[in-house]
Amino acid sequence: MYTLFTRGLIPIFTFLLLCHISALGQSNHQQLDDYVAIAFTQNQGLKEQQFDLDKAMAALKEAQAMYLPTVSLLGSYTRSAGGRTIDVPVGDLVNPVYTALNQLTNSNKFPQLKNESFLLNPNNFYDAKLRTSLPLINAEIRYNKLIKQQLITSQQAAVNVYKRALVKDIKTAYYRYYQSLQSIATYNSAMLLIKENIRENESMLRNGIRNGTALLRSQTEQEKNKSALIQAQHNMKNAKSYFNFLLNRSLQDSILIEKATVADIVTAPDTTLGTSRREEIKQLRTMQHVYTLDYQLQKSGFIPKVNTFVDLGSQGFDFNINNKTRYYLWGVNLQWDIFTGGQRKHRAEQSRANVNATIAQLDQTEQSLQLQLDQTYNNYQSATAAYKSITAQLLFASKYYNDQLKAYRAGQLLYLELLDAQDQLTNARLQMADAEANVQIALAELEREQATYPINNPNQK
Repeated sequence: MYTLFTRGLIPIFTFLLLCHISALGQSNHQQLDDYVAIAFTQNQGLKEQQFDLDKAMAALKEAQAMYLPTVSLLGSYTRSAGGRTIDVPVGDLVNPVYTALNQLTNSNKFPQLKNESFLLNPNNFYDAKLRTSLPLINAEIRYNKLIKQQLITSQQAAVNVYKRALVKDIKTAYYRYYQSLQSIATYNSAMLLIKENIRENESMLRNGIRNGTALLRSQTEQEKNKSALIQAQHNMKNAKSYFNFLLNRSLQDSILIEKATVADIVTAPDTTLGTSRREEIKQLRTMQHVYTLDYQLQKSGFIPKVNTFVDLGSQGFDFNINNKTRYYLWGVNLQWDIFTGGQRKHRAEQSRANVNATIAQLDQTEQSLQLQLDQTYNNYQSATAAYKSITAQLLFASKYYNDQLKAYRAGQLLYLELLDAQDQLTNARLQMADAEANVQIALAELEREQATYPINNPNQK
């Protein structure tokens, strides 16, 4: 029964492979999209980018709040002794008059007064007021708000850049994990073939048909396959850990693999989109606008600033509050910097230099992204050609092994020739898993270069 199963293994594998190839282009990547959605909510690096975006939005709200009035409660209390004084000669001025009046009236109704001396520093004096101020004309506030709006757009683009890189990394890790599973399955399948060869060689040795050389070689191949299987298992664990790391999950969490993994490689992807949708370009154009606004901000320094204010308060001695201590004060402030030693001019020149540098960087980035797109598309074509080639090789290797196995059982073939056919089949299966992963990874990179993945809603294609 075991022999019948092993003999039927290759035809069954060939049939499944043909079914798998016929299903190309019908793959549903819903599970992978779900993983991407999880990463968008849990990846720590993306959270850091989101925090920067929240910071930029808070800065915009701060800039908008500068248009609103500012209300402040101000208060002061002073207590003093000594210092400069104001001398008022009240006695010297009034006493002669009072003396004359007393003589005329023959009375002492008019007392003699002393000269007075008042401290310039108020003693036991308070001043409490509620000040409301409002900018009327201030170009800096306007440009500051516009700059903050553009910085939000730039940071949002930065978030999307990170998202697209994360999608590519997740897909690459996903298909590398799939490749490792395929490798393990291949080594397990090879182990079945080796065990069958050992069983048959032992039977031939007992019957005197073969010597012990073939048995020793098959046992050697078994140990070599065990070592390769252990390495493949370690690679699988590493691939699983990295994939879960990207999703910020436990490193040992299980990963669901869809049945149909290879996408349609017959119809070439649309490459007419180019790099126009790349967020890096949008980010640089936004920064160019920011530096342009900053240049206009520096030029706006010649515009005067006008503010208005009103104070409602009370001031007096000994904390008395009455009709005489209460007051209001309204006014308008004007600030017009007529001469600043060329500071505004030099700051404007710096902003203009930043604009020119951003324009040059934008041109270089556009060329670089187009170069990367061309290289990625060429890599995709190479991966596609390799996949088609290894598909044919695998079919040939399967048929070749079956033919060699029949000849060996009939005593018409050396074991080394059968072993060579078995190695070819195992290598073809390993190359098939690698080619499948390379096709999908190339597609993920092409998707990244064209910025076509729906990062706002990964589950909506």
